[in-house]
Amino acid sequence: MRLIIGNKAYSSWSLRGWLACKQSGLLFEEVVVPLYDGDWDRRRAGDEFAPSSGKVPILWDGEAVVWDSLAIIEYLADKVGRERFWPADDAARAMARSMAAEMHSSFAALRRKHSMNIRQVFPARRPDDDVLADLQRIMELWAQARARWGGTGPFLFGAFGAADIMYAPVCTRIVTYQLPIARFALPYLDAVLNHPFMQDWIAGAQEEDWVIEQFEQPATA
Repeated sequence: MRLIIGNKAYSSWSLRGWLACKQSGLLFEEVVVPLYDGDWDRRRAGDEFAPSSGKVPILWDGEAVVWDSLAIIEYLADKVGRERFWPADDAARAMARSMAAEMHSSFAALRRKHSMNIRQVFPARRPDDDVLADLQRIMELWAQARARWGGTGPFLFGAFGAADIMYAPVCTRIVTYQLPIARFALPYLDAVLNHPFMQDWIAGAQEEDWVIEQFEQPATA
């Protein structure tokens, strides 16, 4: 398999696709392409990016091609067994899938005003009301998952899985912008950020030379 991703410092969707590949346990080649550099328009017009219209991540597995992080999760779950990604209990799995889908389609204010930048920690400031509303909803989801299905494990549904993969970039944003979260969420935040896969990704981000100035600014209104 060959996974094409963007800059590790900035590309939240690439992080999700990469975590999914790591979680699968399958061997894959990682190809990092710098976003928005001088060759970006030419590169994204190539055949490798044609199925996704130039978006990352994109996973090639022989003749099969999968783009979009949630689709990559589902494709890999089909290959290795859903138990690597989703809870075994039907009710827990239903909630995990719903949470992953909500992360996929919602929280526009948080994404727009607090773009991912793993290499920075900006001075704390009060987030805008729409960002606070997004954070409140995320805290509600995390609290429900942990209370109902967390058990003795540190992650949303006990063991690390698809839901944690989808919310991992939120965890990095909380640190980067010092966003306010509920006290109960701190152990979960630490568990995600200290997961070995996340530590590998963060180390890779720190080693990158590329800088995208539009993502090197504090939160914007």
